[in-house]
Amino acid sequence: MKPRVQPYGTKNISGANIEKLRKARGMRQFELVQQMQLRGVDINPSSLSKLEGQVRIASDRELYAIAQIFSVPMEELIHPKEEKAE
Repeated sequence: MKPRVQPYGTKNISGANIEKLRKARGMRQFELVQQMQLRGVDINPSSLSKLEGQVRIASDRELYAIAQIFSVPMEELIHPKEEKAE
């Protein structure tokens, strides 16, 4: 996997967490795009890259599909477990 060249943007707070989840599972962006499309989310690799880079807004449908794919609550896309205050 090639490393991120651009710094994260400010359009969403979930993109970096989605990228971490995807990479932790050894999943390529194209595979995540395919899984999202199977769930009825119209997205392409470029759009996912922008979502992960936080340079575009993430829709609730996208977040819901991603949470289903990774089997995590939607809240974890916004606040990962390791960052939650106890």
